[in-house]
Amino acid sequence: MTSQISNSIDRRRCLQAGGVALAATTMGTQSLENAVLPAQERASSGWIDAHSHIWTRDVKKFPLAKGQTVADLDPPSFTSEELIQTATAENVQRVVLIQHHIYHGWDNTYLIDAAERYPGKFKVVGMVDDTRSHPAATMRELQKHHVSAFRITAWIRGSDKWLDGPGMEAMWKCAAETGQAMCCLIDPRDLSAVNRMCQKHPDTPVVIDHFARIGVDGQIRQADVKQLCALAKHQHVHVKISAYYALGKKQPPYLDLVPMIRQVYDAYGPQRLMWASDSPYQLVDQHTYRASIHLIRDGIDFLSSADRDWLLRKTAEKVYFYKS
Repeated sequence: MTSQISNSIDRRRCLQAGGVALAATTMGTQSLENAVLPAQERASSGWIDAHSHIWTRDVKKFPLAKGQTVADLDPPSFTSEELIQTATAENVQRVVLIQHHIYHGWDNTYLIDAAERYPGKFKVVGMVDDTRSHPAATMRELQKHHVSAFRITAWIRGSDKWLDGPGMEAMWKCAAETGQAMCCLIDPRDLSAVNRMCQKHPDTPVVIDHFARIGVDGQIRQADVKQLCALAKHQHVHVKISAYYALGKKQPPYLDLVPMIRQVYDAYGPQRLMWASDSPYQLVDQHTYRASIHLIRDGIDFLSSADRDWLLRKTAEKVYFYKS
């Protein structure tokens, strides 16, 4: 893994082995089957978590990237089954799985396998190497396998190059045709580059992860928030209201984030915002899954019940579950 990736949220430091507050590490077969609701029932009940990672210790079947071993997994395990049990405890019935480049590189196999084993439960945000041949063809093929969006990030090639090149241009053009969102894991300094790409590709769906990590250093700067809100002029840009453990004061109940949430809400409206946990990193130390969803579900007084329905279900459904 690059030093940029490993140092950006300092995940290794804040996660201690075995410190994830999981409801359980295993589930019975019948319990898992019950967790996968029929499509009609899911549409009328249960929330959607728009962002979670998973990984498994079965590295023989799902090898880790760059020679890593199970000793590198931190937390040691967060499987699809562990995620299901954690999420359903808070009536979260569907989850968007995010490719974790740190552990699996460009190999989306484990996430696709989970989506196929639990039909209708998961959608996948995959990753494609835009420097290789025909990335758009790969995107279209992956769409047949539950991949409804793609993670792109400045952390791999750097802020000066991450959106350059014919491969990236092809991906943005393809996404406008397929409806697969370009999901940006970025810092505030990268927002201007996203703005330029949105101007060039106005029909491409775009999602900004984790408020563009505004406040990751503990400081929520108004200049950064205004820059994020300025992207709302592009009608296909959405924002994930997520990763509370890593932003601002980093203390539940995360009320210090409410002013930023309000500004983003005023700029985008509820129909372009979506809640997400960023598990398993949201399950560390004093942070819990319940505390994350509580902020949106119960803790913000300016949200109407209709607003909450968009933030907790309908926006993610529109962006990621459009083929369900």
